[in-house]
Amino acid sequence: MELNFKQEVARKFVHFLSVFLLLIYFITLNFFNKQIALLFLVFILIVFLIIEYLRIEIIREIPILNIVWKYMRREKESDRLGGDIFLLIGAILVLAVFDFRIAIAAILMTIFGDLSAALVGKKFGKHFFMKERAWEGTLAEFFVNVFIGLLIFFWGFWSNFNIFYNYELWAVILVMALTATIVETLIYKIDDNLAIPVFAGFVGQVVLILLRSFG
Repeated sequence: MELNFKQEVARKFVHFLSVFLLLIYFITLNFFNKQIALLFLVFILIVFLIIEYLRIEIIREIPILNIVWKYMRREKESDRLGGDIFLLIGAILVLAVFDFRIAIAAILMTIFGDLSAALVGKKFGKHFFMKERAWEGTLAEFFVNVFIGLLIFFWGFWSNFNIFYNYELWAVILVMALTATIVETLIYKIDDNLAIPVFAGFVGQVVLILLRSFG
């Protein structure tokens, strides 16, 4: 069953709350170290998995308690893990493996890029392709992803106009934005909340390494 616009907004709002996980990571990282911060995210993941166990194995058998989930889960997620679990797994992976800014950009592209594609596509989509993907939503996602990249990689350097001539950062931003958009558009069976940060982060990291090695 396809979600209507209000249900899509409710579901994406849950994904938006994932930003607070980054805040938790920043705070923990500031007081301790990277390993402790990642362990704390894993602890949160375990809590979420327990909640999902209760939802799938117990709550789904009680119709009254199951009502709350109809705005937060797609029909295909009724008996399997929700997208927020995969998003948290993806966030832990990229924060553990990739450069800090690449990891943060990949996570935010997953949250806000996917959100813009879904909401703009639902509300303003007129030209559809590939199983009801709307060009309007796809383009909105790409430009949002580029904007996120600009904020993350150029943060703190806006007073220096020479940053706009930094081809390394521009290459990383554009390739990550494009990868995130393509993955979100093409993938249906694999949860894109896991695929987007992993693919976008990996490609961005490889491009950065190659440019710094041969530049």
